[in-house]
Amino acid sequence: MRSVVPGRYWHRMDDGRIQCDLCPRYCHLSKDGQRGLCFVRARQGDRMVLTTYGRSSGFCIDPIEKKPLHHFLPGTPVFSFGTAGCNLACKFCQNWDISKSREVDTLAATAAPVQIAATAARLGCRSVAYTYNDPVIFLEYAIDTAQACREVGVKSVAVTAGYLCDEPRREFFAHMDAANVDLKAFTEDFYHRLTGSRLGPVLETLEYIRHETDCWLEVTTLLIPGHNDSDAEVHRLAEWYLDRLGPDVPLHFSAFHPDYKMTRLPATPVETLQRARQIALDVGLHHVYLGNVHDPEGDSTYCPECRNRVIERDWYRLGEWQLQGPGECCHCGHRLAGIFEPRPGDWGPRRQPVTLLESTE
Repeated sequence: MRSVVPGRYWHRMDDGRIQCDLCPRYCHLSKDGQRGLCFVRARQGDRMVLTTYGRSSGFCIDPIEKKPLHHFLPGTPVFSFGTAGCNLACKFCQNWDISKSREVDTLAATAAPVQIAATAARLGCRSVAYTYNDPVIFLEYAIDTAQACREVGVKSVAVTAGYLCDEPRREFFAHMDAANVDLKAFTEDFYHRLTGSRLGPVLETLEYIRHETDCWLEVTTLLIPGHNDSDAEVHRLAEWYLDRLGPDVPLHFSAFHPDYKMTRLPATPVETLQRARQIALDVGLHHVYLGNVHDPEGDSTYCPECRNRVIERDWYRLGEWQLQGPGECCHCGHRLAGIFEPRPGDWGPRRQPVTLLESTE
């Protein structure tokens, strides 16, 4: 299985350097073998290559709610994988052992796109998730896999920070059926200090997905004590969200736990998440969820019309189901936004590692 393939979205500069045009970092590579900040895109001679095509940090079947996606085929299993590296430099990264890896040994598993698609279908997974690290940096591999998945009736899910340029953004999300995008905060200062990136391109990605694609969108904000959890910032975020994305795009507030370079901070109190949820609901958002904490009320889905609970959740386990047809409330007939089927899946909270035989393609 080849791990190095030609990369897209770059150009040669007048001074001989190569500029990567995949994300707004615009890394300049002057030497043969030099890599961008993401680690996986490198200069090889006079071209840009992806160095991790067909190589993964591992494969696992997860509940779709873990991505998190609450309005996309609830209860179904999703075949998850990632590679290594990341184009952000988050000091609070919760998957830093994968996303910050600079070791090829991290990529112990190999699989061609058609092999991933066939395995996901054989194991009864309704979708494949490109996750654990940001899939935009392995765009070529993700897109080829998404195309193979569509041929066998398996959907594709991107779990991403949404930090990419316009042209690759259009190509990438044309192949995705659903996405959960991290909106890490709502200030440029936070993005600059704690992620080494910028807020603006992420907001552009959110609006692009919502208004110019058929990709189902949900958003996650990790609330970090003292950094992005003030009532004022949450209120500004919610108002922008309502105005630019609308009330029906689900928003997930997730709890931070000390990790990577931010181990001295406390975990996010559940009360902070509950307060943020109430602020967003009061602003007018219809579906606001809590993550990384045990709060069945904040994890369940309510009809925005009659306010009855229509999907009960306890962690990743579904309980009461009060939807009929493709997402209609049994109480009032209101059609909820999302991708629903007449019956939910029954995968539950299981996490099942998968070993693939090495591909020879």
